[in-house]
Amino acid sequence: MTEDWKTCLKGKCILITGVCGTVGSRLLRHLIRMEKVEGITIRGLDISENGIFDLEQEYEEFTQVRLMVGDVRDRLGLERSMNGVDIVFHCAALKHVYQCEKAPMEALKTNIIGVEAVISGALRYGVERVIFTSSDKAVNPTSVMGTSKLMGERLITAANTAGNGRTVFASTRFGNVLGSSGSVINIFRKQIEHGGPVTLTSSEMSRFIMDIDEAISLVIGSAVLARGGEVFITKMEVARISDLAEVMIKELAPRFHRNPEEIEIVVTGPRPGEKMYEELMTEEETRRALELPDYFVVLPAFRPLYDRIVYEYPRASSQPVTKAYASREERPLSQEALCELLIRTKLLA
Repeated sequence: MTEDWKTCLKGKCILITGVCGTVGSRLLRHLIRMEKVEGITIRGLDISENGIFDLEQEYEEFTQVRLMVGDVRDRLGLERSMNGVDIVFHCAALKHVYQCEKAPMEALKTNIIGVEAVISGALRYGVERVIFTSSDKAVNPTSVMGTSKLMGERLITAANTAGNGRTVFASTRFGNVLGSSGSVINIFRKQIEHGGPVTLTSSEMSRFIMDIDEAISLVIGSAVLARGGEVFITKMEVARISDLAEVMIKELAPRFHRNPEEIEIVVTGPRPGEKMYEELMTEEETRRALELPDYFVVLPAFRPLYDRIVYEYPRASSQPVTKAYASREERPLSQEALCELLIRTKLLA
Protein backbone atom coordinates (compact mmCIF):
# COMPACT_ATOMS: atom_id res chain seq x y z
CA MET A 1 0.00 0.00 0.00
CA THR A 2 1.34 3.46 -0.86
CA GLU A 3 1.70 6.34 1.54
CA ASP A 4 -0.92 8.22 -0.55
CA TRP A 5 -3.44 5.50 0.25
CA LYS A 6 -2.66 5.68 3.95
CA THR A 7 -3.05 9.46 3.99
CA CYS A 8 -6.28 9.36 1.98
CA LEU A 9 -7.98 6.69 4.10
CA LYS A 10 -6.65 7.35 7.60
CA GLY A 11 -9.46 8.22 9.99
CA LYS A 12 -12.13 8.11 7.28
CA CYS A 13 -15.65 6.72 7.38
CA ILE A 14 -16.21 4.63 4.26
CA LEU A 15 -19.55 3.47 2.83
CA ILE A 16 -19.73 0.47 0.47
CA THR A 17 -23.00 -0.03 -1.37
CA GLY A 18 -23.63 -3.53 -2.67
CA VAL A 19 -21.38 -4.82 0.09
CA CYS A 20 -22.59 -8.42 -0.32
CA GLY A 21 -21.56 -8.62 -3.97
CA THR A 22 -18.25 -9.93 -5.27
CA VAL A 23 -16.53 -6.54 -5.49
CA GLY A 24 -18.24 -5.02 -2.43
CA SER A 25 -17.50 -7.93 -0.09
CA ARG A 26 -13.87 -8.19 -1.17
CA LEU A 27 -13.50 -4.43 -0.81
CA LEU A 28 -14.81 -4.76 2.75
CA ARG A 29 -12.29 -7.51 3.49
CA HIS A 30 -9.47 -5.50 1.94
CA LEU A 31 -10.22 -2.41 4.03
CA ILE A 32 -10.51 -4.43 7.22
CA ARG A 33 -7.11 -5.98 6.62
CA MET A 34 -5.41 -2.63 6.12
CA GLU A 35 -4.06 -2.76 9.65
CA LYS A 36 -1.56 0.07 9.17
CA VAL A 37 -4.31 2.53 8.34
CA GLU A 38 -5.67 3.61 11.70
CA GLY A 39 -9.12 4.86 12.51
CA ILE A 40 -11.06 3.58 9.50
CA THR A 41 -14.75 2.94 10.10
CA ILE A 42 -16.76 1.09 7.47
CA ARG A 43 -20.45 1.01 6.66
CA GLY A 44 -21.86 -1.60 4.32
CA LEU A 45 -25.26 -1.43 2.63
CA ASP A 46 -27.00 -4.17 0.66
CA ILE A 47 -30.52 -5.31 -0.23
CA SER A 48 -29.65 -8.94 0.61
CA GLU A 49 -30.82 -9.71 4.15
CA ASN A 50 -29.09 -13.10 4.21
CA GLY A 51 -25.92 -11.62 2.76
CA ILE A 52 -25.77 -8.96 5.47
CA PHE A 53 -26.39 -11.59 8.14
CA ASP A 54 -23.53 -13.75 6.83
CA LEU A 55 -21.12 -10.82 6.73
CA GLU A 56 -22.09 -9.83 10.26
CA GLN A 57 -21.24 -13.33 11.43
CA GLU A 58 -17.90 -13.23 9.62
CA TYR A 59 -16.83 -9.84 10.97
CA GLU A 60 -18.61 -9.72 14.32
CA GLU A 61 -15.38 -8.99 16.21
CA PHE A 62 -14.63 -5.89 14.12
CA THR A 63 -16.36 -3.06 15.98
CA GLN A 64 -15.45 -0.53 13.30
CA VAL A 65 -17.76 -2.26 10.80
CA ARG A 66 -21.49 -1.53 10.63
CA LEU A 67 -23.58 -3.48 8.12
CA MET A 68 -27.11 -2.49 7.14
CA VAL A 69 -29.94 -3.87 5.01
CA GLY A 70 -30.87 -1.13 2.58
CA ASP A 71 -31.74 -0.36 -1.02
CA VAL A 72 -30.08 2.25 -3.21
CA ARG A 73 -33.53 2.85 -4.71
CA ASP A 74 -34.66 4.13 -1.31
CA ARG A 75 -33.43 7.69 -1.65
CA LEU A 76 -34.16 8.85 1.90
CA GLY A 77 -32.74 5.72 3.50
CA LEU A 78 -29.62 5.89 1.37
CA GLU A 79 -29.10 9.55 2.19
CA ARG A 80 -29.38 8.86 5.92
CA SER A 81 -26.70 6.18 5.64
CA MET A 82 -24.30 8.83 4.26
CA ASN A 83 -24.47 11.10 7.28
CA GLY A 84 -20.88 11.37 8.50
CA VAL A 85 -19.39 9.41 5.57
CA ASP A 86 -16.18 10.61 3.90
CA ILE A 87 -15.76 8.17 0.99
CA VAL A 88 -18.38 6.15 -0.93
CA PHE A 89 -17.60 3.13 -3.10
CA HIS A 90 -20.80 2.60 -5.08
CA CYS A 91 -20.78 -1.10 -6.05
CA ALA A 92 -24.51 -1.87 -5.95
CA ALA A 93 -25.98 -2.68 -9.36
CA LEU A 94 -27.97 -5.13 -11.42
CA LYS A 95 -25.19 -6.75 -13.45
CA HIS A 96 -26.59 -9.78 -15.28
CA VAL A 97 -27.08 -8.84 -18.91
CA TYR A 98 -29.93 -11.26 -19.61
CA GLN A 99 -31.86 -10.39 -16.44
CA CYS A 100 -31.65 -6.68 -17.24
CA GLU A 101 -33.00 -7.38 -20.73
CA LYS A 102 -35.98 -9.19 -19.22
CA ALA A 103 -36.63 -6.45 -16.66
CA PRO A 104 -35.28 -3.17 -18.09
CA MET A 105 -37.22 -0.97 -15.68
CA GLU A 106 -35.58 -2.73 -12.75
CA ALA A 107 -32.16 -1.98 -14.29
CA LEU A 108 -33.23 1.64 -14.71
CA LYS A 109 -34.28 1.94 -11.06
CA THR A 110 -31.10 0.43 -9.65
CA ASN A 111 -28.38 1.36 -12.14
CA ILE A 112 -29.51 4.88 -13.03
CA ILE A 113 -31.92 6.21 -10.41
CA GLY A 114 -29.82 4.52 -7.72
CA VAL A 115 -26.73 6.38 -8.95
CA GLU A 116 -28.65 9.66 -8.84
CA ALA A 117 -29.66 8.89 -5.25
CA VAL A 118 -26.02 8.27 -4.32
CA ILE A 119 -25.06 11.61 -5.85
CA SER A 120 -27.85 13.42 -4.01
CA GLY A 121 -26.91 11.91 -0.65
CA ALA A 122 -23.20 12.62 -1.15
CA LEU A 123 -23.88 16.27 -1.92
CA ARG A 124 -26.31 16.68 0.96
CA TYR A 125 -23.87 15.36 3.56
CA GLY A 126 -20.65 16.72 2.06
CA VAL A 127 -19.01 13.39 1.24
CA GLU A 128 -15.41 13.92 0.12
CA ARG A 129 -15.20 11.31 -2.66
CA VAL A 130 -17.57 8.99 -4.54
CA ILE A 131 -16.20 6.18 -6.72
CA PHE A 132 -18.65 4.44 -9.05
CA THR A 133 -17.68 0.93 -10.16
CA SER A 134 -18.56 0.64 -13.83
CA SER A 135 -18.18 -2.10 -16.42
CA ASP A 136 -16.72 -2.84 -19.84
CA LYS A 137 -20.35 -3.29 -20.91
CA ALA A 138 -20.68 0.52 -20.77
CA VAL A 139 -18.44 0.86 -23.84
CA ASN A 140 -20.44 0.91 -27.09
CA PRO A 141 -23.29 -0.80 -25.20
CA THR A 142 -25.38 -3.47 -26.87
CA SER A 143 -27.56 -4.26 -23.85
CA VAL A 144 -29.80 -2.61 -21.28
CA MET A 145 -27.24 -3.35 -18.58
CA GLY A 146 -24.41 -1.73 -20.54
CA THR A 147 -26.52 1.28 -21.43
CA SER A 148 -27.52 1.77 -17.80
CA LYS A 149 -23.88 1.57 -16.70
CA LEU A 150 -22.89 4.15 -19.31
CA MET A 151 -25.61 6.47 -18.04
CA GLY A 152 -24.31 5.91 -14.52
CA GLU A 153 -20.85 7.02 -15.63
CA ARG A 154 -22.27 10.14 -17.26
CA LEU A 155 -24.28 11.04 -14.16
CA ILE A 156 -21.20 10.64 -11.97
CA THR A 157 -19.15 12.86 -14.30
CA ALA A 158 -21.85 15.52 -14.51
CA ALA A 159 -22.21 15.59 -10.71
CA ASN A 160 -18.90 17.48 -10.58
CA THR A 161 -20.45 20.46 -12.37
CA ALA A 162 -23.80 20.54 -10.57
CA GLY A 163 -22.29 19.74 -7.18
CA ASN A 164 -21.06 21.65 -4.19
CA GLY A 165 -17.49 22.16 -5.44
CA ARG A 166 -16.12 19.93 -2.68
CA THR A 167 -17.29 16.39 -3.45
CA VAL A 168 -15.19 14.55 -6.04
CA PHE A 169 -17.10 12.08 -8.24
CA ALA A 170 -15.31 9.60 -10.53
CA SER A 171 -15.81 6.18 -12.13
CA THR A 172 -13.67 3.07 -12.38
CA ARG A 173 -14.29 0.83 -15.40
CA PHE A 174 -12.95 -2.72 -15.55
CA GLY A 175 -13.66 -6.05 -17.24
CA ASN A 176 -14.14 -9.57 -15.97
CA VAL A 177 -13.13 -10.27 -12.40
CA LEU A 178 -11.94 -13.86 -12.23
CA GLY A 179 -14.06 -16.06 -10.00
CA SER A 180 -16.75 -13.45 -9.41
CA SER A 181 -20.44 -14.35 -9.23
CA GLY A 182 -21.55 -15.46 -12.67
CA SER A 183 -17.96 -15.79 -13.90
CA VAL A 184 -17.32 -18.18 -16.78
CA ILE A 185 -14.79 -19.92 -14.52
CA ASN A 186 -17.57 -21.07 -12.22
CA ILE A 187 -19.63 -22.24 -15.20
CA PHE A 188 -16.72 -24.19 -16.72
CA ARG A 189 -15.91 -25.76 -13.35
CA LYS A 190 -19.44 -27.19 -12.99
CA GLN A 191 -19.46 -28.44 -16.56
CA ILE A 192 -16.10 -30.19 -16.09
CA GLU A 193 -17.25 -31.70 -12.79
CA HIS A 194 -20.22 -33.24 -14.59
CA GLY A 195 -18.06 -34.60 -17.40
CA GLY A 196 -18.91 -31.94 -19.97
CA PRO A 197 -19.59 -30.74 -22.45
CA VAL A 198 -17.92 -27.38 -21.88
CA THR A 199 -19.84 -24.81 -23.89
CA LEU A 200 -18.28 -21.87 -25.74
CA THR A 201 -20.20 -19.26 -27.69
CA SER A 202 -17.20 -18.83 -30.02
CA SER A 203 -13.65 -20.17 -30.21
CA GLU A 204 -12.43 -16.68 -31.20
CA MET A 205 -13.97 -14.80 -28.29
CA SER A 206 -11.55 -12.87 -26.04
CA ARG A 207 -12.00 -11.10 -22.73
CA PHE A 208 -10.11 -8.83 -20.34
CA ILE A 209 -9.48 -10.62 -17.06
CA MET A 210 -8.30 -9.54 -13.64
CA ASP A 211 -7.71 -11.07 -10.23
CA ILE A 212 -10.24 -9.79 -7.67
CA ASP A 213 -7.59 -8.56 -5.22
CA GLU A 214 -5.83 -6.64 -7.98
CA ALA A 215 -9.16 -5.13 -9.03
CA ILE A 216 -9.91 -3.99 -5.48
CA SER A 217 -6.48 -2.38 -5.10
CA LEU A 218 -7.06 -0.41 -8.29
CA VAL A 219 -10.55 0.68 -7.20
CA ILE A 220 -9.08 2.09 -3.99
CA GLY A 221 -6.21 3.63 -5.94
CA SER A 222 -8.63 5.47 -8.21
CA ALA A 223 -10.21 7.08 -5.14
CA VAL A 224 -6.82 8.55 -4.27
CA LEU A 225 -6.08 9.77 -7.81
CA ALA A 226 -9.51 11.17 -8.71
CA ARG A 227 -9.76 14.88 -9.44
CA GLY A 228 -13.41 14.85 -10.53
CA GLY A 229 -15.31 13.58 -13.56
CA GLU A 230 -12.79 11.06 -14.88
CA VAL A 231 -13.28 7.45 -15.83
CA PHE A 232 -10.36 5.31 -14.65
CA ILE A 233 -9.83 2.27 -16.86
CA THR A 234 -7.82 -0.48 -15.26
CA LYS A 235 -5.15 -2.16 -17.38
CA MET A 236 -5.87 -5.87 -17.61
CA GLU A 237 -4.61 -9.11 -19.11
CA VAL A 238 -6.41 -10.66 -22.08
CA ALA A 239 -7.42 -14.29 -22.46
CA ARG A 240 -9.09 -16.26 -25.24
CA ILE A 241 -12.08 -18.04 -23.75
CA SER A 242 -11.20 -21.20 -25.68
CA ASP A 243 -7.75 -21.21 -24.03
CA LEU A 244 -9.38 -20.77 -20.63
CA ALA A 245 -11.66 -23.75 -21.28
CA GLU A 246 -8.77 -25.96 -22.42
CA VAL A 247 -6.58 -25.03 -19.43
CA MET A 248 -9.39 -25.68 -16.97
CA ILE A 249 -10.21 -29.05 -18.52
CA LYS A 250 -6.58 -30.10 -18.37
CA GLU A 251 -6.14 -28.99 -14.75
CA LEU A 252 -9.53 -29.79 -13.21
CA ALA A 253 -10.74 -32.93 -14.95
CA PRO A 254 -8.34 -35.28 -13.08
CA ARG A 255 -9.46 -33.77 -9.77
CA PHE A 256 -13.02 -34.82 -10.59
CA HIS A 257 -11.78 -38.25 -11.70
CA ARG A 258 -12.43 -37.39 -15.34
CA ASN A 259 -10.29 -37.97 -18.41
CA PRO A 260 -9.51 -34.55 -19.95
CA GLU A 261 -9.52 -36.05 -23.45
CA GLU A 262 -13.10 -37.23 -23.00
CA ILE A 263 -14.52 -33.82 -22.09
CA GLU A 264 -15.89 -32.24 -25.24
CA ILE A 265 -15.88 -28.52 -26.04
CA VAL A 266 -19.04 -27.47 -27.87
CA VAL A 267 -19.36 -24.14 -29.71
CA THR A 268 -22.94 -22.88 -29.36
CA GLY A 269 -22.72 -19.53 -31.15
CA PRO A 270 -22.89 -15.98 -29.71
CA ARG A 271 -25.91 -15.06 -27.62
CA PRO A 272 -28.00 -11.99 -28.53
CA GLY A 273 -26.09 -8.80 -27.75
CA GLU A 274 -22.87 -10.65 -26.90
CA LYS A 275 -19.61 -9.20 -28.21
CA MET A 276 -16.78 -11.26 -29.71
CA TYR A 277 -14.27 -9.08 -27.88
CA GLU A 278 -14.33 -6.63 -25.03
CA GLU A 279 -13.78 -2.90 -25.18
CA LEU A 280 -12.66 -0.80 -22.24
CA MET A 281 -11.97 2.42 -24.13
CA THR A 282 -13.27 3.64 -27.50
CA GLU A 283 -11.33 5.47 -30.19
CA GLU A 284 -13.24 8.65 -29.36
CA GLU A 285 -12.18 8.37 -25.73
CA THR A 286 -8.49 8.04 -26.69
CA ARG A 287 -8.50 11.68 -27.79
CA ARG A 288 -9.14 12.78 -24.22
CA ALA A 289 -7.24 10.04 -22.38
CA LEU A 290 -4.05 10.00 -20.36
CA GLU A 291 -1.96 6.93 -19.56
CA LEU A 292 -0.76 6.06 -16.06
CA PRO A 293 1.21 2.94 -15.05
CA ASP A 294 -1.93 1.03 -13.97
CA TYR A 295 -4.75 2.95 -15.67
CA PHE A 296 -5.95 4.91 -18.62
CA VAL A 297 -7.76 8.05 -17.47
CA VAL A 298 -10.56 9.34 -19.71
CA LEU A 299 -11.25 13.00 -19.03
CA PRO A 300 -14.74 14.55 -19.43
CA ALA A 301 -15.86 15.18 -23.00
CA PHE A 302 -17.20 18.68 -22.30
CA ARG A 303 -14.02 20.08 -20.80
CA PRO A 304 -15.14 23.75 -20.57
CA LEU A 305 -17.63 22.66 -17.91
CA TYR A 306 -14.75 21.35 -15.80
CA ASP A 307 -12.24 24.18 -16.28
CA ARG A 308 -11.80 24.62 -12.52
CA ILE A 309 -10.42 21.07 -12.20
CA VAL A 310 -6.70 20.48 -12.77
CA TYR A 311 -6.16 17.03 -14.27
CA GLU A 312 -2.60 16.26 -13.20
CA TYR A 313 -1.47 12.83 -12.02
CA PRO A 314 1.81 11.39 -10.75
CA ARG A 315 3.74 9.33 -13.33
CA ALA A 316 1.43 10.26 -16.18
CA SER A 317 2.91 9.52 -19.61
CA SER A 318 3.66 12.46 -21.88
CA GLN A 319 2.83 10.33 -24.93
CA PRO A 320 -0.68 10.57 -26.38
CA VAL A 321 -3.00 7.56 -26.29
CA THR A 322 -3.41 6.52 -29.92
CA LYS A 323 -5.52 3.37 -29.99
CA ALA A 324 -8.68 2.04 -28.42
CA TYR A 325 -8.28 -0.39 -25.54
CA ALA A 326 -9.98 -3.56 -26.78
CA SER A 327 -9.21 -7.21 -26.12
CA ARG A 328 -8.83 -7.97 -29.84
CA GLU A 329 -5.99 -5.41 -30.03
CA GLU A 330 -3.99 -6.88 -27.12
CA ARG A 331 -1.83 -9.99 -27.06
CA PRO A 332 -3.63 -12.76 -25.14
CA LEU A 333 -1.97 -14.77 -22.43
CA SER A 334 -0.47 -18.07 -23.48
CA GLN A 335 -2.08 -21.18 -22.03
CA GLU A 336 0.96 -21.60 -19.78
CA ALA A 337 0.70 -18.04 -18.45
CA LEU A 338 -3.05 -18.40 -18.06
CA CYS A 339 -2.61 -21.58 -16.05
CA GLU A 340 -0.03 -19.86 -13.81
CA LEU A 341 -2.47 -17.00 -13.21
CA LEU A 342 -5.29 -19.37 -12.24
CA ILE A 343 -3.01 -21.27 -9.87
CA ARG A 344 -1.55 -18.10 -8.33
CA THR A 345 -5.01 -16.69 -7.65
CA LYS A 346 -6.21 -20.06 -6.29
CA LEU A 347 -9.07 -20.20 -8.77
CA LEU A 348 -8.33 -23.85 -9.48
CA ALA A 349 -8.30 -24.77 -5.78
